[in-house]
Amino acid sequence: DVTEIEEKEEQAKQEEQIIKEQELSNLLHEKRYLRALGLAISLGRPHTVLTVVKAILKEPGGKKHLEEHIARLQKDQKEAVLSFLVTWNTNSRNCHEAQAVIETLLKHEAPDNLLQYSGIKSAVESLLPYT
Repeated sequence: DVTEIEEKEEQAKQEEQIIKEQELSNLLHEKRYLRALGLAISLGRPHTVLTVVKAILKEPGGKKHLEEHIARLQKDQKEAVLSFLVTWNTNSRNCHEAQAVIETLLKHEAPDNLLQYSGIKSAVESLLPYT
């Protein structure tokens, strides 16, 4: 019977998730946005990523800091942010943040690199009507 082992594994995953959630909250409170951005992306939390982007943009020189943070992300993290911002862009409350991230990606990524992102075609098709 492996039920007990599976329950322990599930409990360990839940505890790890709670620890990461607390770490994310602490990072946001301490204004350590790059680390918070990476952690929110790894947790698959689009709303939290949006919250981090908004917090960065509210800071003095926020646009420049956002560019620096986005440029430092890994390719898979940038792909995740791209998929998140497609949804953000459809809402008028979040479209400015989405456009700021799109602008940063277009400025700092070569077109050949952007074409290699997974889901880039569908993302562009979804962004065009709202951009």
